[in-house]
This record gives sequence, C-alpha cells and structure tokens, in this order.
Amino acid sequence: MYFERLPAKKARAATVVLSSGLGGSAHFWQRQLEALRTDYHVIVYDQLGTGRSPAGLPKDYSIQHMSDELSQLLDSLDITQCHFVGHALGGLVGMQLAADRPAILQSMVLINAWSSPNPHTLRCFNIRKAILESCSAEIYLQTQALLLYPPDWIVNNINLLQKEEQLALRHFPDKTNLLARISALSQFDNEAQLRDIHVPTLVVANKDDMLVPWQRSQWLANKLPAATLTLFDYGGHASSITTPETFNSLLLEQLGRFSVA
Repeated sequence: MYFERLPAKKARAATVVLSSGLGGSAHFWQRQLEALRTDYHVIVYDQLGTGRSPAGLPKDYSIQHMSDELSQLLDSLDITQCHFVGHALGGLVGMQLAADRPAILQSMVLINAWSSPNPHTLRCFNIRKAILESCSAEIYLQTQALLLYPPDWIVNNINLLQKEEQLALRHFPDKTNLLARISALSQFDNEAQLRDIHVPTLVVANKDDMLVPWQRSQWLANKLPAATLTLFDYGGHASSITTPETFNSLLLEQLGRFSVA
C-alpha cells in the first residue's frame, strides 16, 4: 500500500496512524498533519484498492482484510506501538485491529464509527451503490458531499470542495473495488467483541451527521470498557475537515493522555 511516514519535529515521539473512511485516501487528513507533527510521528496511507494503492479486491473483501493489511504495514515499518485515529470505515479497521492485536495500540480515536449495521446507514449505502452503477463519478462525489458536510459548510466552502472533488476524480477508485468496500462496511458487526476491547478509546460523534446516527457512537462508548464519548452539535460526518481547529484540539488532548515517547 502507498503510505507516508512523516517525522515529528522532536526526536523522541510516539506514532499516530490515521485511517480514512470509505474513500480510503491519505489526503483526507491534510488538516491534521501540521498539528500532529509537532509532537508525533504520523503515518497516513491509501487503503488497498484506492488512490495510489491499486489492487483488485475480492468479492468477499471485509474489514478483517483491511485490518490485516494495516497490521502488515505496521510490521513492515517495525512499529510495535502506536495511537490509532480512524474515521468511519477507518474506525472499524481500528476496532478490528484492537481485537486482534491489542498490544500494538496505545489508544484509539473513533470518529462517527459503528459496531453493527443500522437501517439508516444501510439506506445511504444503497443510494451510493445505485448512483455508482447508473451515474457519473462527478455525480457520485456530489452526492457524497451531501452526506459528509453540513449545508452551510458546502455553501461557504464551495471553491475548496470543487477542487477536492477534481482531485478525487483523478484518483477515483475502480467501481468493483468501491462496491466491495461498501459491502464490507454494510456487513461489519463486532458487537460480540466490544466487551473484550480494552484499548483506551475516545469516541467522537456529531449530532448533524447525515450518514451515521450519533447514537451509534453513544452505543460504542457505552459498550467499550475503556471508552469515553465526545458529542458535537455541528460538523457533519467529517468534522475533521469542517471544524479542524476544534477537532485537532480534542485530538491532541486525547493523545497527550496516553503518550509515552
């Protein structure tokens, strides 16, 4: 997989791994890199079958596959411990990694994630699949923006959004791969594992998330033995982009609690 290993500005530092949502792109985290790299080494990566990590994904592709791929990447870099930050799909990857290899994780931050399918999110994925099958990539990305961002943020940031969509078009994933990734998301269910995941975890949710009901994050925080919940009124499904200053402040505060350089 394509990855970037960005060194901290100080020599002795813990490592933070950032894992993106359905799009799978390392670029998703651009607004966090400067804030993190003062005190942390940072790893970002394009998930297999997306962006700069071309691959054909099997029809039975799963979150377990994604967790195994990240695990192999960390081993190849000789990383024995790290903090993990995952957005949506990335959060599911982190939970699976925590279940399989808890000792490698110092802490987790799960942003608008979930532990089992729910009717609302499944309907959103069904709409995405239908648009992917019958419409252009441009229309798919415009629909995606409606699910990711609050309406006023789109209005006030339309030029930035259009530039980001042009970038995404240049790296738009293979349709078969994207459908396999949506299927993996739709089938993920780790309810039975939650009580056994003891990694210190911050669960972050937004009440105005159009894709994932915030109550799914509340459920996660209640079921994970070492989790706390931070709930924002505003930010949509991608608050790391829409409210980066607020998000970054929270992230640094959380990481600082569990960092031993």
